[in-house]
Amino acid sequence: MATQQILINGQWISSTGSNTFQATNPATAETLEPLYPVSPWNEIEAAIQAASDASKQMRGWSGERFAAFLDSYAEEIEKRTEALVETAHLETGYPESPRLRDGELPRTTNQLRQAATHAREGSWAMPTIDTATGISSLFGPIGPVTVFGPNNFPFAFNSIAGGDFAAAVAAGNPVIAKGHSSHPGTTQIFAEAADTAAKATNMPTGFVQLIYRTSHEDGCRLVSHPLMGAIGYTGGRSAGLTIKAAADKAGKPVYLELSSINPVFVLPEALNERSADIAEEFKGSCLMGTGQFCTNPGLVILKAGASADTFIQQVTQKFEEAPAGILLSKGGQTGLEAGIAAIEAAGATLITGGTASDGPGFSYANTLLKVSGNQFLANPSSLQEEAFGNSALFVIAESDEELAEIAEYLEGNLTGCIYSHTDGNDDTLYDQIAPVLRQKVGRLLNDKMPTGVAVSPAMNHGGPFPSTGHPVFTSVGIPAAIHRFSMLQCYDNVRPHRLPEALKPQNPNSKLWRYIDGMYTTDDYSS
Repeated sequence: MATQQILINGQWISSTGSNTFQATNPATAETLEPLYPVSPWNEIEAAIQAASDASKQMRGWSGERFAAFLDSYAEEIEKRTEALVETAHLETGYPESPRLRDGELPRTTNQLRQAATHAREGSWAMPTIDTATGISSLFGPIGPVTVFGPNNFPFAFNSIAGGDFAAAVAAGNPVIAKGHSSHPGTTQIFAEAADTAAKATNMPTGFVQLIYRTSHEDGCRLVSHPLMGAIGYTGGRSAGLTIKAAADKAGKPVYLELSSINPVFVLPEALNERSADIAEEFKGSCLMGTGQFCTNPGLVILKAGASADTFIQQVTQKFEEAPAGILLSKGGQTGLEAGIAAIEAAGATLITGGTASDGPGFSYANTLLKVSGNQFLANPSSLQEEAFGNSALFVIAESDEELAEIAEYLEGNLTGCIYSHTDGNDDTLYDQIAPVLRQKVGRLLNDKMPTGVAVSPAMNHGGPFPSTGHPVFTSVGIPAAIHRFSMLQCYDNVRPHRLPEALKPQNPNSKLWRYIDGMYTTDDYSS
């Protein structure tokens, strides 16, 4: 069986490595052809050097060059829609429609085009000019970026097509993509499209490269290499923290999206008003994609009472009636099972589910657990174990004060939500909980489940640790996401003709927002 080639320095070449792997169809547990290589260190180092050479060639390039690539790449992806959808369906078990064809693929091309718009326009660089001191600054490219993509979004977070990739390119950096082993064929198709677009727009040969897999040791060497600029990672906490430790030791900025259980507070008056509707919304959100979303609502906090009992019964019935979906891998099934077992060991009671399904693929019964507020407060760390998949834990508080105290003991999360009464009948309780929850999450929602992550300039897809490695940055939302892969470049007493165009105060051609002497303007300073 032939082994697929890797993309290094503008060429598709055969790997010299002796180790290989194959993807698996999670719906059938069948191994898929072909073979993919595990790259040895010499290939990884060649990719790093090629990326470094490309970075040097691109110094001083305008955003238009990178925008042209991103626009061309989006078009090349759309030409390969059928192949991408079919391959991703086989490798992930996700339905071709609406998940892949109608949802995730258009989102991916939209991200690339948004990144192109901001690369071309340039305000993301935040040019700042102080004419009194002769000092000015702007954000510029940081150098070669390595992107590690997750298993759960084969398109929108793919290492060679997703949001991290788009942001890194918009900042003016070459990218080394480290593919995910769950969907190598999908990533290969993206890489072919990216290579075509790079050649069509005259990018350097080391601008975009693909390695499918490395050893753990070589992955750490990659992120800590002296020529690396920054690293983007989306995935599990354990592997992410290993990468972070290696990058931190070498002083390399690393941006991590790790784990999140996304707490949802449902206040009593909201349940009295529309319990059935909220139960349906929760079921749809929690079981979407078999719960394999980083914004999956895995923790629901209620106040004890008849309305809470009714709500739990409503959700339980819906979970039992809904089919158990497909998990992305055998490891995903094992991890979900272990997470649920850990939550039970910490004192939670199983309501429904809790067993692996009998089908040929990887699946686990829709699972609900519950625990008292007092138990949660006695062991908050263990009861916030992430069980990544179609499961959730109810926490039942005895009082308003206990609801607020539970919020104080939450770990950092990507999102947090509060459902309250439409007419504000529970505003006093909301005001107790919301300020606490606000500090625990990147995105605070009202009366809305968290699974949808809009590609909006105002979006924050980030949050306090352990949801991410740093609470300041977002992995979704252009232009803010671009800043992760940039460096602040300051110019002090540099002669005006030597400054970047965006920092020339008397630049009649400037049409971007600049901060000049304490004022935002799009006008020529001399006027």
